Amino acid sequence: MECTVMEKQEEENEETFHSPLQEIITKKTKKDEETNGDDETIKLSLMRTIVENKLDPPPSSKDNIDDLALRRFLRARDLDVEKASSMFVRYLEWRRSFVPKGSISESEITNEIAQNKMFVQGRDKQGRPIAVVFGSRHFACKGGCVDEFRRFLVFALDKLCHTMPEGQEKFTIIGDLKGYGYCNSDLRGNLAAITIQQEYYPERLGKLFVINAPYIFMTMWKIVCPFIDKNTKKKIVFVENKRLRKTLLEDIDESQLPDIYGGKLQLVPVQNG
Repeated sequence: MECTVMEKQEEENEETFHSPLQEIITKKTKKDEETNGDDETIKLSLMRTIVENKLDPPPSSKDNIDDLALRRFLRARDLDVEKASSMFVRYLEWRRSFVPKGSISESEITNEIAQNKMFVQGRDKQGRPIAVVFGSRHFACKGGCVDEFRRFLVFALDKLCHTMPEGQEKFTIIGDLKGYGYCNSDLRGNLAAITIQQEYYPERLGKLFVINAPYIFMTMWKIVCPFIDKNTKKKIVFVENKRLRKTLLEDIDESQLPDIYGGKLQLVPVQNG
């Protein structure tokens, strides 16, 4: 990850994994190098062992430690078992603290829902659920507090993940910035969104289409861009206005495209999705 605060924390915490388990990692790694089998499967098994030993209290059924979840974190750290394990433990600790009931309720995000800024409907050609976010409808909380916005992000991302068909792990987002202005510029909110998506929902984003981006947004983009890791950047597409419909139709069938972009589906608020 490039220039992120979380990366610095990861480097500082790296020593916590130099325990007796380090010997296990070393021996297993040497064995892996001599094996022609499925390297990822072997590393998943090792990662599970490390996570279960490091997590306190021990993991329960609510923690959702399945191979699919472990694999996403492993791939997010380029199959580095130690870094992926550290990242996954931090995720579980965060989830236990930030979402103690297992989910965010609408009553916890009433102000964010009232802004009517995020919608979900349809799937792209790869079967990934689609979300549409209107940047001009987002307004930072007075006083600079972003806690409710963070809860809204978790609520929305969990919704998207729950709508995925079997075998699908990613979603597609259309970020519509038409009408975006200074009043919508929220640096703290943007950084919170980047952190949550990259650190706690890794390998979930399939593609992000940024459309109708005004010049004023590019100032914000230059500030937040260094905090976006290289793999995420590859998934972000800035779409020219004159090629908007054509570009969207390359990934989304007309029958699944929102009607406001020339498709056939009406927008559905995320809380109703």
